[in-house]
Amino acid sequence: MIGSVGVGGAHPVRVQSMTTSDTQDIDATVRQSIALAEVGCEIVRITAPNVPAARCLREIRTRFNAAGFGHVPLVADIHFLPSAAMEAVEHVEKVRVNPGNYADKKRFAVREYTDADYRRELERLHESFSPLVRRCRELGRAMRIGTNHGSLSDRIMNRYGDTPEGMVESALEFLRIARDNGFHDMVLSMKASNPKVVIQAYRLLVERMAAEDMHYPLHLGVTEAGDGEDGRIKSAIGIGSLLFDGLGDTIRVSLTEDSVYEIPVAQAIVRKAMSLWRENASPVSLGTERDDLDPYHFQRRSIRPVELAPGTRVASDQPPRVLVRAAEGTHDLADIAQALRKARATMKETPLEGLLVQVEGAAAASHLLASAAVHADVVGLLVLERSPAWDAETIAGLPSVSTVPRIGFLGEFAPADATSVRDFIRACAARGATPFVSLTPEAVAPLARALDGDDTPAWIATLSTGTQPEDEHAIGTWRRLVDALKRHDLRVPLWIRNTRETAVAHEPAFLSRLLEASILTGALLCDGIGDLVSVETEPDLVRSTRLAYNVLQGAGARISKTEFVACPSCGRTLFDLQTTTQRIREKTGHLKGVKIAIMGCIVNGPGEMADADFGYVGGAPGRINLYVGKNCVQYNIPQAEADQRLIDLIREHGKWLDPDPIPEEPAPV
Repeated sequence: MIGSVGVGGAHPVRVQSMTTSDTQDIDATVRQSIALAEVGCEIVRITAPNVPAARCLREIRTRFNAAGFGHVPLVADIHFLPSAAMEAVEHVEKVRVNPGNYADKKRFAVREYTDADYRRELERLHESFSPLVRRCRELGRAMRIGTNHGSLSDRIMNRYGDTPEGMVESALEFLRIARDNGFHDMVLSMKASNPKVVIQAYRLLVERMAAEDMHYPLHLGVTEAGDGEDGRIKSAIGIGSLLFDGLGDTIRVSLTEDSVYEIPVAQAIVRKAMSLWRENASPVSLGTERDDLDPYHFQRRSIRPVELAPGTRVASDQPPRVLVRAAEGTHDLADIAQALRKARATMKETPLEGLLVQVEGAAAASHLLASAAVHADVVGLLVLERSPAWDAETIAGLPSVSTVPRIGFLGEFAPADATSVRDFIRACAARGATPFVSLTPEAVAPLARALDGDDTPAWIATLSTGTQPEDEHAIGTWRRLVDALKRHDLRVPLWIRNTRETAVAHEPAFLSRLLEASILTGALLCDGIGDLVSVETEPDLVRSTRLAYNVLQGAGARISKTEFVACPSCGRTLFDLQTTTQRIREKTGHLKGVKIAIMGCIVNGPGEMADADFGYVGGAPGRINLYVGKNCVQYNIPQAEADQRLIDLIREHGKWLDPDPIPEEPAPV
């Protein structure tokens, strides 16, 4: 219980956020707390970076109560100072401590810790942390042990590195101290800016807690997610996929936007995940003895390469490819080709690599093949789907169009009809086409028997997310499919298709489609599954293509633009994060593959920039520190000069490219 709000057990998933004002500006902090509560924030967090700020929490709590929000608990966010925590615990319902910073060392020092050294450090930690634990127990307060990937202590970094294992051990050290003191009102979090790290760390935490008979609620979040569509996608991948697997009790979406905008996104992620979740369906574990997928460490699934089109190869060492579905009833590609040519300049880094079109019969297929020949410059791969399924005779009878770079056929067969699948694969290969087979886990064994001893041409398997029976866990079906393919040594590529949107009442349509694609496709990509993707719920061709690429980027599976790691504002922030992020994005957003971190202060900045190329960090009011990786290379730059100095730094390291000129609009005729 956090005040009167229950977290975990049978309670609903709770949504929370954080104020961005200076905590010592009591009026502003109360206003923001009220604004958050009014839009549905169930738990409000406020930073308490020092003792004077922590003292202000008493008056903030009093005024918040007077405004009619006594039922909404307040949380003090503590990083470095036990003294601030001891003051804050007197006034609010919960205290969050960062185990990497709280009474611990974080100087990025490299040293060897002997077992004796490590024990002494833990004894020192026990002595420093226990007073807060005991006071929480006396006052009936709750506590969150909030691990951040970017702020692990030197002790953890030197023994475990900045790994999910290190994050989990950092939390467990503090959790064991709390249990030694008889305190159990705790929530735990494993936050990172990389959704893959988030997913792995929470899974590992649950496994490790279960081994020690610990069963505490989880606070989920992807920290420094950024803003706009990218921030929503990364949050949905990290948070939504965990909720979908039954993990998570309270969430915070960290956007570089006003915090009131985080609440509807968080609520939408919870609604979407819960609409997809099936209470009695097994999620199906990864990591069986037959499976080459590890739930705690990312590894791309090994596949047999397939050449889709000239210059477009599907393989384990290649990024996932993007296919797009044409609107139902498409009989000619002229309009699609025109739209693609018009968007060609803006889609240079996000090309449509394959077009899926449904046809009714051989005549329609022949017409589309002829149309594709005319528009071969923008339609590199044309995949034809037919219902009922293709048969070998029909495929053999279609006209050969040599000017089309590549043709594919998508077939869906009954699970037991393995002979037809084998004949379909052979017929496609005979005419130089790529076979795509819609495959259920149950169909793998009979198909493997039909192909046994056969010199089988390359083919691609697919399964639609969101189309399983009501009692089936969508990602669990994919895990069963991967496991079945592994058992029968079928290293075929997998095409992830989002084909049906699970409607949620009153949800904006595009946000609903974005969240579903992010949760389902993103979860699979973060587990190393998926070699082609398509988001077929988005009707607009160009938007569908961009959404697929953005999901790939959010999952770290394919980089098509600059990656921004931008923290949300809080009371520690030393500059306006929103305007700064937008300004830097406008100047550097064309640098494909460059990762830039924009951090309001140094609490998590250097650590969260562990895999960033460059960092822009608030060092003091009006002053910026610039980083290359974790290393600060320029200190205390006036903010007015910092943008240009960042560009100069990127240029100095050979990663700057001048942006392409904006094409001129054609003169009116």
